[in-house]
Amino acid sequence: MKSEAVKEFYALNGVIKYVREEDIFRRITKPPIYEVIRVVNGVPIFLEDHLERMYSSANAINHNIFLDDKGIRQSIKDTILHNDIDNYNIKLISGEAEGIGDIFLVYCVETTYPPKEYYENGINTILHNYERNNPNVKVLVTSFKEDVAKQMKEKNAYEALLVRKDGFIPEGSRSNLFYVKEDKLFSAPKEEILLGITRKHILQIAENQNIELVEKSLHVDDIKNIDGAFISGTSVTILPISKIDNVNIASIGNKVVTLLYNEYNKMIRDYVEKNKEYWI
Repeated sequence: MKSEAVKEFYALNGVIKYVREEDIFRRITKPPIYEVIRVVNGVPIFLEDHLERMYSSANAINHNIFLDDKGIRQSIKDTILHNDIDNYNIKLISGEAEGIGDIFLVYCVETTYPPKEYYENGINTILHNYERNNPNVKVLVTSFKEDVAKQMKEKNAYEALLVRKDGFIPEGSRSNLFYVKEDKLFSAPKEEILLGITRKHILQIAENQNIELVEKSLHVDDIKNIDGAFISGTSVTILPISKIDNVNIASIGNKVVTLLYNEYNKMIRDYVEKNKEYWI
């Protein structure tokens, strides 16, 4: 696979190395499992959830993760401190490399966050026909990622929503999808999607706020009938959708979307405050 590490340092099996000297990526022999974690004010957000999902992915494909929990945490801390990052994304990769065997990498990845106007005005999305083989396992498939990115660029869209053969839209190419109808929150059944960390906390907030959740994927024929929609993910948090293909969606100002957005950002602030002593 291509190298995607940025900044000056990365960690390989618990050892800090210079990015400029690395050749590890071209030696990775098969698609690895991975997690992308957002660092906010020096704190990796919801780290426990990301590690739990990584272990689950590994178990699902009988993969051995080289480092234990303590070693992973120390590698993350070393990578954050050596690169002196406050607000950035880091990536964890567990896989196999030619000449080494099992590897665990922690490194910084190119990071862009949606501008303020995207949250104020919503984003454009497109529909893309695609069905994941195993939605619950987070495995890096480079060809899919590149194909979707090309289509989004051509159509000036921020995200592609994946359409199955049966016409249902369970999730985005790099995000979870939610939609709102009559003050109810809808999300695809958990067995049909990658279980996003942001999604998990949105569901917690919905329960706390007495917002009814319905586990049902959006069908292409019903897009015109929804009252609001948004995507969720590590980098985007909660990002309202203003258009799906050529259908306008009234997500901006929707009270359910607004409430979830405000409460989720409060949750991040609380997490940073609670955990900053260890990481900073």
